[in-house]
Amino acid sequence: MPIVLEKENYKEKLKAHPIVKWAGGKRQLISIIKENMPKHFNRYFEPFIGGGAVFFEIQPENAYISDTNEELINLYNVVKNNPLQLIADLRKHINTKEYFLKIRNADRNASYRNWSDVQKASRFVYLNRTCFNGLYRVNSKGQFNVPFGNYSNPKIVDEENILNCSKILKNTQISCKNFVEILNYVKKGDFVYFDPPYLPLNKTSSFTSYTKEGFNIDMQFKLKAVCDEIDKKGAKFLLSNSDTEVINELYKSYNIKKVFASRAINSNAKGRGKITEVLIRNY
Repeated sequence: MPIVLEKENYKEKLKAHPIVKWAGGKRQLISIIKENMPKHFNRYFEPFIGGGAVFFEIQPENAYISDTNEELINLYNVVKNNPLQLIADLRKHINTKEYFLKIRNADRNASYRNWSDVQKASRFVYLNRTCFNGLYRVNSKGQFNVPFGNYSNPKIVDEENILNCSKILKNTQISCKNFVEILNYVKKGDFVYFDPPYLPLNKTSSFTSYTKEGFNIDMQFKLKAVCDEIDKKGAKFLLSNSDTEVINELYKSYNIKKVFASRAINSNAKGRGKITEVLIRNY
């Protein structure tokens, strides 16, 4: 049955928000993104799920979400299938620098491979809540390398949100795959929301280390090719990206809308604050 994004369908909506903070998260742009979504569609796809702000807001009944970040996808699978075990394990963590460094460095040891999926998901959430600025970043070996955040009372355990997110994820297909793989599933009448790592505005604003592989300009062109294929299938897509000459030229055959957003993560303080982004759609 097609999903209809009408106001009356939000009366029974669960109270939920992203489980982890994610660079480039869309919580601040939710209302604008919803306004620009198609009102009717079949299955919902989000191949760069990240923190999932849009997904947890619209709460689609039939969805496919994916990402190439193995730790992130493991978290969503654990939240979907073992929320109570995750909550119990999260309660074991303490907010000290010594403990933080011990947990952060766990993936440097071979024994980390023996950790259960629940333990890995718990570590992922703990580090996200207690590291500097809630930033997720890995080195070339795929190891988490963000320093301790020194927060006095971070909310490590958000039981109600985890349980509600688990309910939302129940009928969702979760995959650790490249965004190109959605072409094997998308059909006419479906809707895809893309929120990829943005094309950098300049050399100092680049932040795409969500996985050890990164996301370069070639991937941006590959993403455009995927959008073209989705369009040919008779499906709809909405894509968020930076307002750059390259992106505007690349998608000039589609509808482009400029929106204002705040950026908090930037090595250069002048690169923070209000800045324009683009919403690109084929409808």
